[in-house]
Parts: sequence; C-alpha cells; structure tokens
Amino acid sequence: MLKKFTLKNYKNFKDEITIDFENIAGYQFNTDCLSEGIIGKILIYGRNATGKTNLGKALLDIGSTMFGGTRYAGNGILLNADSKEDAAVFQYEFRFENTELSYKYSRLSNQELRDEELFINGKNIFKCNFSSQKYNFDHLNYIDAETANIDRYLQSLEVGEDDEISEPKLPFLRWLISNVALKNDSALIQLANYVRRMMMITVGNGMRYRFGRMNEGFYESLENPERLKDFEDFLNAMGIECKLILKKLPDGQRELYFAHEQLVPFYENASSGTLALAELYRRLIPKVWDASLIYLDEFDAFYHYEMAENVIRFFKHKYPKCQMIMTSHNTNLMTNRIMRPDCLFILSRKGTLTALCNATERELREGHNLEKMYISGEFEKYE
Repeated sequence: MLKKFTLKNYKNFKDEITIDFENIAGYQFNTDCLSEGIIGKILIYGRNATGKTNLGKALLDIGSTMFGGTRYAGNGILLNADSKEDAAVFQYEFRFENTELSYKYSRLSNQELRDEELFINGKNIFKCNFSSQKYNFDHLNYIDAETANIDRYLQSLEVGEDDEISEPKLPFLRWLISNVALKNDSALIQLANYVRRMMMITVGNGMRYRFGRMNEGFYESLENPERLKDFEDFLNAMGIECKLILKKLPDGQRELYFAHEQLVPFYENASSGTLALAELYRRLIPKVWDASLIYLDEFDAFYHYEMAENVIRFFKHKYPKCQMIMTSHNTNLMTNRIMRPDCLFILSRKGTLTALCNATERELREGHNLEKMYISGEFEKYE
C-alpha cells in the first residue's frame, strides 16, 4: 500500500504538497473507505485549474521512472514556472507487510533525473546524484543485491556523455530490478508489482473519441457471451436499463447494439454517461490483474448524481483493497452516506490539500450535511 506521496516544484505545485493515506480520523461509519488501516478511497474537490489532473500525472510518474515507456508529461513544461529551483521532487512511501520503503527522486526535465535514493526500514540502500556524479551503493546487501555489477551500471551512465545528444541517465532502481535476481519476497519485487498496477483514467473531454478508437478491440472481447452479459449487468447496476446484442457484419467488423424491435447501434446512440461507463468497464473490469492504485480524474463528468454514487459504491465493493483517488465537481457526493470527512479533500489554488475534517473548527459528525456546509462557505478558507 502507498502510505504517503509528496510532491514539490511540479507544474502548478510550487510548494510541497502531500497525500497522507495514514491520516485517519476516528470515524466509525463507512469503514469501507479504508483498507488495511489506511485510507483506501479518496474524493478530491477543487476549483478549475487547481491542478487535480496534474496531481494524478505526478502520482503516476513513478511508473515511467521505474519502467520507462511513454510519460504522461510528454514534452510539456515540468517545473513550476515561478520557482527558482532546478528540479521537481517526488517521494513515495510504501508499506509492504512489515517492510517500510521510501523512494525519492528529483527531475530536471521530463527525461532527466537529477538524483534518486531508496530507503528500506530506515536504511539508505543506495543514493545516486547524477548531476555531481556521486554514488553510494554500500547497503545493497540489505536487499540481497550485493551481486549487482555496479561497474557495468556506471559504464552505462558514461555512454553518450561526449555526444552532442546525450542519453538520459538510467535510474538505478530500474536497472537493479532488471539486472539482479531478487528473491520473490523482496521489497523491490513487491514495489515493482504495485507500481505496474497503478493507473490513471481521465474521462472528461475527448472521451467519445478515445472510446471510438478502442471499441473494435473491446467489441472483440464481447464475443464471449459471459463477458457481454457481464457488461450488460454492469450497465444495469449503474442505472442504465438495457439489453445488448453483438453482431459480426459481412465485412468482418463487429457492432454492438441496444436490443429493441429494431437494433440500435450502441456507439453512435449511447449517451455520454453510458459511454463513460463503457470506458470505465473497458479499462478496469475485464483485467486479469487487480489494480493497486487508480486515479480517476473527472470520473463523473457525464453522470447523474445517483449514477455517480452507484459507481463509488461499486468500486468500494469490487475493489476493497485498491487505493482509489477520484476527482469531482459534484457536491452531491460530498456526503457521509458514501464517504467520510477524512476521505473528502479540497485542493486549493495555493496548492494545498486538506481533508474536510481538518478544514473546520467544528467536530464533523455523521449527521452533518457536508454539501450544505461546503456551499455555504464553511471550508472556503482552504479553497
């Protein structure tokens, strides 16, 4: 489980911002928002342009750092435009059974790390400063990685240094996981398994276009009658009463239909809300692996408030151990019926993240109408 994430000097976040999953208040209701003693389900509110999407991109930065591949940041500006500091800082603190792991690194750009370091149970396993070319690998034996050929790694860093276009420095953690035979119960293997299963889903603008590009592969998966029935049951559970039929056309293409007296093509006629549900289903439900952390940005952009509540309840039931962060503007969801004050957060224009239970001097109880308090300005100081 991810215990804490800290970010600084990234895009609109000039000062340090932290998501602390261990900061639990003593509420006795909606305990299904918690998982293994830490917060499992979070709902973040914030005015437009406060950085809710940027926070999700930053949270998933560890994936491209550890495994390479396409970065969410693309070639856009990485560092805060008002800061004089030369790097963005990312720190992740995990708990795997009895092991505490902390991985921290700084980015000079979308491609280049300035430094990285790893702590396990408080012991500094390695530290690399690529800018000053200072490295410390003294405690690799603590994770049974003393056989690592450090000289070979250091040689890989020298490749391209004399060229006009130098290669980005290879993160040592990525190299270590790829080149050392670690034990199956190694904390690094557990970390790699967790990070591989982190994902971000943005519904919002362009959703119809994205689903349109992906629907051929999705329709192919629905040729399995059980999968088609499961998708139909999912839509019905979310409040979309329908029956679905999949047909293969003479040209080999597949088409999904709403079943009526006359078949109605699904993609061309489904509402934005139904397509958003289909996109969620496509990205999550049929997976053979369980996600470890999901960042759902604008997850209810096209939903009626009752459907949005159904989606949250579904996720709490379907993924009880998955850490899930959702962003929304829908104040109907700011309620103790499905959430709790220590799992509802406000992201401010100043770059601070505050739980509702810490955003007022009142002692928030189960009977409080949180939405009414929010609209009346009770938490305005933290917006």
